[in-house]
Amino acid sequence: MFDSITTLAQDDGSGSALMMGAFVVVFFILLIFLAVFARYFTLWIQCVMTWAGISFINLVMMSFRKVNPSVIVRSKIMAVQAGITKAYPISTRALEAHYLAGGNVPNVIKALIAAHRAKLDLDWQIAQAIDLAGRDVLDAVRTSVYPKVIDCPDPKKKAGTLDAVAGDGIQLKARARVTVRTNITQLIGGATEETVIARVGQGIVQAIGSTDSYKLVLENPDQISRTVLGQGLEAQTAFEIVSIDIADIDVGDNIGARLQADQAEADMRVAQAKAEERRASAKAREQEETAHVQENRAQVVLAEADVPKAMAAAFRGNKLGLMEYYELKNVQADTSMRASIAGVGNQPSNGSSDK
Repeated sequence: MFDSITTLAQDDGSGSALMMGAFVVVFFILLIFLAVFARYFTLWIQCVMTWAGISFINLVMMSFRKVNPSVIVRSKIMAVQAGITKAYPISTRALEAHYLAGGNVPNVIKALIAAHRAKLDLDWQIAQAIDLAGRDVLDAVRTSVYPKVIDCPDPKKKAGTLDAVAGDGIQLKARARVTVRTNITQLIGGATEETVIARVGQGIVQAIGSTDSYKLVLENPDQISRTVLGQGLEAQTAFEIVSIDIADIDVGDNIGARLQADQAEADMRVAQAKAEERRASAKAREQEETAHVQENRAQVVLAEADVPKAMAAAFRGNKLGLMEYYELKNVQADTSMRASIAGVGNQPSNGSSDK
């Protein structure tokens, strides 16, 4: 009897422990559920009230998939309330996939809403592709609706003007303002603003350079704008050029006159070099002639040295007598006296008269 009572008491004690353990487990589960429910309850209520179509379980699973539920819920609510889900089937999975790919989901949804209101041809696939490519799709849609103005040349660069030279050699310094709007169909793979600025600058310089006189440009600057605008500069770019306006034109230096002056100076230097070459050649020729004169005089001296030898030979051969010799000396003395009287007797060996 006593043993049976003890056994029943032991059974009641173990049952109470099990019930207490179960109660604790249920309490913790309930506490976790309440915490989870409190965290996602506001988002779930918003989804229910706006017909966003996101269940409570899906909200919880987003956290396990490393997705921010608030971003997805707000984006889906914006899409549903704007009515773009009827035109573009956008699922919650697609929003989560774009978020995990590193895209800006709210920005894409806002761009789709703006494009839908402006009746632009933009769907979810193109919008998310533009966003993942690193471009601001919302800014692109805004620029497509409201064209923006860009300066040419870029004021951030050092060059403040577009410098070009007209046909008459006068330099012109121009500044232009280009009005563009985004071309959604060419936004993927299209060139950016820098390309548009470079092409417009090249077109303006080319148009001014093909003008005969700078006066024509100053009188009719819109002709330059029309010429540049008709060149199709927006090809393969993400923009469509609406207008090109010449904001300012200043007259610079006379490049043609400067080039002519530089050319004249270069020609003068060439002429001076050629004249110096001719002078040096004449000087060398003079030296050569002087050397020839000295050589001839040396030959004369050598020939005169042979005269006494010839006279001695004539004496030995009895071909020349003493009286004939004296007559020759008299003739030489008479000739020397006459030359002295005439003033030409004291000539130096080089042929120049003494003064």
